[in-house]
Amino acid sequence: MPTIFDGKRGSADGRYAIVVSRYNDSITQRLLDGALDSLQAAGVADDDIQVAWVPGAWELSVVAARFARCEKVDAVICLGAVIQGETTHAQYINSQVASSLGKLSLQYELPVLFGLLTCETMEQAIHRAGGNLGNKGVETAEAAVEMVNVMQMISAELTE
Repeated sequence: MPTIFDGKRGSADGRYAIVVSRYNDSITQRLLDGALDSLQAAGVADDDIQVAWVPGAWELSVVAARFARCEKVDAVICLGAVIQGETTHAQYINSQVASSLGKLSLQYELPVLFGLLTCETMEQAIHRAGGNLGNKGVETAEAAVEMVNVMQMISAELTE
């Protein structure tokens, strides 16, 4: 029978960093509240959660890298909201942040989760930050807990 690693079956043991963009803070605060509620509902202790506010989405990557490098967290949750304007600026930000966070995750073999809303309008962002389309902060935190569990299960199996 194959060995199956299913993070939904594990505990919430782990240390979590949340890096959240202050830009569009009426949205990002809701994402953060959802993420914190989700982690706490999963049983993560307040002492195992660190939150760092950064000016904007662009700065998410460097602070996520600092958390990853220090090896004191098991996952980094990145939250932000970029709303498309009249220029292509948002597209460049979104693309580079996504790429940077993905590279960090691979470089450090650490779940670095992408909770960046990339919306056309503020209304779309509101719907995804606790509105009728849920809260992406909640979803990102749930994915973080699952990934920490999977990583811990795999590590335990490989060291036995």
